[in-house]
Amino acid sequence: MLSNRGTLSRLSVCLLTILILMVAVESWKAPFPYRLGTYSAHGILASVSFKVANPIETDRERTQKESEVPYYFIQNPDLIDKLPGLLKEDLKAIANAKSLDELNSDSRAELGLTPSRRLEQFMDQFPEESEQTFAELKSRVSSPDSSDDKKITAIIDDFKKLISPLKIYGIVNENDLTKHQIRAGDDIVIIYNGKDEKGVPLKPKHVSTFDIRLPDQLSASGVLEPEWNKFPDLDSMKAVLSHWIHFQAPTTLVYDAARTQAERKQAREEVEEVYDTFQRGTVLVEPGQLIEDNQLSLLRAEYEAKEKAVPYYERVVRITFIFLMFVVLAVLNGYHLLRNKKAVARTVSRLSIYLSVIVLTVFLGRILSYDPWRAEVLPLVVTVMVFAIVYDQIMAILTALSLSLVLCLSTGGSLGHFVVLMSVSSVAVTSLATVSSRSTLIKLGFGMGLTYFLVYWGINLINSQELSNGFLDQQVLWESLQGAGWCLAAGYMVAGSLPFIESLFGVVTDISLLEMSNVSHPLLQELVRRAPGTYNHSISMATIGEAAADKIGANGLLVRVAAYYHDIGKMLKPQYFIENMVVGSESLHDNLAPAMSTLIIIGHVKDGVDLARQHNLPQPIIDFIEQHHGTTLVEYFFREAEKQADQSPDHKTDAEESSFRYPGPKPQTREAGVMMLADAVESASRTLSDPTPKRIKSLVHSLVMKRLLDGQFNECSLTLSEINIVEESLVKSLIGIYHGRIKYPEERSA
Repeated sequence: MLSNRGTLSRLSVCLLTILILMVAVESWKAPFPYRLGTYSAHGILASVSFKVANPIETDRERTQKESEVPYYFIQNPDLIDKLPGLLKEDLKAIANAKSLDELNSDSRAELGLTPSRRLEQFMDQFPEESEQTFAELKSRVSSPDSSDDKKITAIIDDFKKLISPLKIYGIVNENDLTKHQIRAGDDIVIIYNGKDEKGVPLKPKHVSTFDIRLPDQLSASGVLEPEWNKFPDLDSMKAVLSHWIHFQAPTTLVYDAARTQAERKQAREEVEEVYDTFQRGTVLVEPGQLIEDNQLSLLRAEYEAKEKAVPYYERVVRITFIFLMFVVLAVLNGYHLLRNKKAVARTVSRLSIYLSVIVLTVFLGRILSYDPWRAEVLPLVVTVMVFAIVYDQIMAILTALSLSLVLCLSTGGSLGHFVVLMSVSSVAVTSLATVSSRSTLIKLGFGMGLTYFLVYWGINLINSQELSNGFLDQQVLWESLQGAGWCLAAGYMVAGSLPFIESLFGVVTDISLLEMSNVSHPLLQELVRRAPGTYNHSISMATIGEAAADKIGANGLLVRVAAYYHDIGKMLKPQYFIENMVVGSESLHDNLAPAMSTLIIIGHVKDGVDLARQHNLPQPIIDFIEQHHGTTLVEYFFREAEKQADQSPDHKTDAEESSFRYPGPKPQTREAGVMMLADAVESASRTLSDPTPKRIKSLVHSLVMKRLLDGQFNECSLTLSEINIVEESLVKSLIGIYHGRIKYPEERSA
């Protein structure tokens, strides 16, 4: 058995599913049992010492470290080098001017010779009269006995040395300080792009805002103050030159936001997480308290600390036991599949779909079981409803049992919660024998929601020592309503996704069957136009087949709808089938060999399958088209072939029975078996010249026995007692169709 490639493939799929499930439930560690809002009657103590991150303290330290990072500015000293040239032009203008009035207005403003435009911080340093100040400046830059250029050049040379500190410290724009909220006393780092005389990159310089603000640099304690004493000639012109520098000095420092932010980010990252330590025995949850966010975080941290301390061999033991549990559940469900759902168990693709849904349900159930969702019931109920629709109720309830067990064990759920999940699943399964409308699923959602509410609330009430408090426990009521809401959502989800479910699993629900039973369907309209006899046969057969199927508890609606479409292949060659021939016309088969006629008759099955697929009929209906003749013998033409073979010994090979049988397969379901019988007896009953009840009963019995002895029902689950019930139902239906009528006397002429 294990040498069979198909068996090995299916076993491999099952083993892979078990391994994936073990990963999904995190089989290597214990489940985390606590949830938000859970009532702790006796409190919870820490069983091990553990640490918990303190985000507030961590953020405080990181913010403190970030605030210590200086602001970075980039210095451009080349702008300072332009100042001496500008000053030289103004000094030459003074030397060439005979009076203050001849000096241009810009130079007067820059040098503070215009009182109305003089900067306030220099007011007390200027003589009262601008004419006097001009005269003093002119005397310093020019004289009758010496060259003006030499004096000015000497002043400029000293000025270059005077402002050299500005090339180091730079000058900041006041707006940049305000914009970036840089306060007085904050640390500043100046970055230089150039190199020193030896070609070594200049090192960054740490300064304060006092060192880079021009007003502070020009103050009595600024970086330029020590330089004035070195140049007596400039010191005597201090007020004027300071005023000029204030007017002309450019901004040389540019705020480097990217560098500053990068340094601050690095500073934050360097600060390690701050932890609070909880010793073993610390009270984590007080007795009689509900678990809130803070307590849940502590319990989660304690859980993680305990998991880290679990030795390797214990994890191996846990994994082994969980693997064995999954094997037991797999055997339980697999046995049912092998006994009752062979098409699923023996087809790798169908088995893979079934197992994939199981894995997805467990995965989503575990994720949704935690706060704030608490919605593990949603994927569970959706899966159970789908399986009840697609497969059967027994398979759905077995799946519900397995999934509820796995979800409760892997999430730390209690026995009470297992009862809740199974109660809701049972309601879903027992109510889904048939799905006649989408509103059925919506109503079922309400029913499941009510069940969840009552069972969840009731279990918590029973577990409570004080029943008076349990009746109005707001937390329990909220959790009950929340679970009921998820059950209602499951009903809407399944109702809205029915077409997708039918396509994925290759099934057809009663809703789709009712839609397909509409006679306005294009295929039925084409059938009634091309082959009206076949259409009438299909309608009659649908009526008697549905009644027979209902008698044995099979899906009568499925039989009826499948009967409408089972002979659609005949519309391509309708004139070759007796029900479409005009009375008195010659049969087209008279001019054909029996073998050729047989090929045409058998061909309507393949043609029907092709038409069904072109019109996107569901696979179950296509299965009926393929199976409604099984591997039965086209007896009429086989007998004709035998007659010809007897007359012509050379053509005995033309009468081989296998060439005159339908290709099959044989009926695979009870419904397909019922339809085979309904098709045979409805067609044969039309040949009875006098359809009395006795003749009808004899005809039906002979046809049923012929197919039973031919082994046509060997691959479906029809029992002998069910075949007998079907036979009786078909007889009763045909008698009703062909019952005798009262013969009214002819009217006499007046």
